[in-house]
Amino acid sequence: MLVNKNYILHPLILLSMLAIILAACAGDGSDPELTSGESAYKGGEISIALEEDAVSLSPHGSNDIPSSNVTVNIYETLVNYDEGGEATPGLAKDWKEIDEKTWDFYLHEGIKFHDGEELTAEVVQKNFDRLVDDKVGSPRAFLLEPVDSWEVIDDYTFRIHLKHSFGPLLANLAHPGAGIMSPAIIEEDYKQMEEGKDPDTYINQNPVGTGLFKLENWTPGEEIILSKFDDYHDEQANLDQVTFKVMPEESSRIANLLSGTIDVAHDIETGSVTQIKNEEGVYLVQQPSFTLNYVGFNTQKEPFDDMKVRQAISKAIDKESIIEGVYNGIGDPANGPLAPAIFGYDKSVEDLNNDLEEAKELLEEAGYPDGFETTIWTNSEEERLDMAVAIQSQLKELNIDVSIEEMEWGAYLDRLVNGEHDMFMLGWVTISADADQALYQLFHSSQHGEAGNRTFLDDEEVDQILENARRETDVEQRQDLYAQAQKRLIELAPMIYVNHTDHLAGVSDDVKDFSISSTGLFQLQNTYIEND
Repeated sequence: MLVNKNYILHPLILLSMLAIILAACAGDGSDPELTSGESAYKGGEISIALEEDAVSLSPHGSNDIPSSNVTVNIYETLVNYDEGGEATPGLAKDWKEIDEKTWDFYLHEGIKFHDGEELTAEVVQKNFDRLVDDKVGSPRAFLLEPVDSWEVIDDYTFRIHLKHSFGPLLANLAHPGAGIMSPAIIEEDYKQMEEGKDPDTYINQNPVGTGLFKLENWTPGEEIILSKFDDYHDEQANLDQVTFKVMPEESSRIANLLSGTIDVAHDIETGSVTQIKNEEGVYLVQQPSFTLNYVGFNTQKEPFDDMKVRQAISKAIDKESIIEGVYNGIGDPANGPLAPAIFGYDKSVEDLNNDLEEAKELLEEAGYPDGFETTIWTNSEEERLDMAVAIQSQLKELNIDVSIEEMEWGAYLDRLVNGEHDMFMLGWVTISADADQALYQLFHSSQHGEAGNRTFLDDEEVDQILENARRETDVEQRQDLYAQAQKRLIELAPMIYVNHTDHLAGVSDDVKDFSISSTGLFQLQNTYIEND
């Protein structure tokens, strides 16, 4: 599983949360009853319709869920987690904390990549070297930021030296961005970079890992086809092939599901839940998530460089009406940047309350008694567009004239990284289920742009709290630090923390043992197609 559990002490708190949430992951999925002497073929080909295409097929190339949903099937990490939240062997069969700043990882022997290369400690070193290489510029380099150095002890022992004690180490190593690639594609990609091509150009067309599936073909904007890796080192996947089809329109995804053209329609919107539940031949997968939907401000750009302006807008937004009107009552209002099941969440923290009169006063204090004009950016997701319209309408009460600009997903992310925006709408999934990944990436000043801090917040107090929290290994001390961070972030209001949604997918009755984790990633190892 790609949810966080830390090998250090604090998972004792997190485990109870994850056990409840992950127990709800299973879809319909039960095996067909067999009479004596019968057997069932658990295989087949599955088609999954996605709203957005992957941005990259390199684990270092992007930090988005559509890409991760593909790459987690191709690459594996050193550490995994079981459904109870216990750290379990991944590519590393075991690990040992030598002291608070030194960890040894012992690799399984004999593991082969899709291209026949062997997994060794030297290969892990090449992957780590690339992840932090400034020439590559990976948005996931943050995963190794607390690491001072690493070294090969022998063919199957890899040592990590930390700059300081670091509570979420194993959580970071289980993140999809720490997936291990074949050394051959790393070398070929560097060769192409020397010829002037962008990082990941070669890897995107030739992704090679040790995972359950290998790439057959990627037609950008249309589909990605994976096939089962027959020489997988552990229990193989049941499915013979997985095809991810890009279908931006939800109506098209649902129509293709009902006609049998696809097997799974992902990103079902809340308004379609009743339809899916009432249709014959399909069922709904609904999973509480680690997702935050938010409206971000460019805190480096007028007038949003003024905290009072940000607070005023936050107070003018009625989240409850958005959840009812846009999300049909599904999901919960956010009282801060962390979902309740994430380690570090503090239920006592209170968000800025919806108070239009206070909002008007704040805006006048900031020097904008008559409001102003601005833009809000979004991609083509229908619920985001609907929420943008709702926000546009609500901000009219402050005489703020909001223009909505819709963009294609890749261009949208690129322009946000460049800091061209005023306001924008986005979501964040805390894949590690640890507050460090959410708060550090979204708000630390070192993470501006692609790494996650698209509000470009730069606050010394937040930085210091988050740096102290990741050095702390005591559970209660970490929890207290994250509570402090959340209170400060609500005061600063770099974003409107709108809601935590459920992951929704429509699935054909023929699909068994399909589920979605709380992180939004598909669980496909046990999935199969039941044929009559």
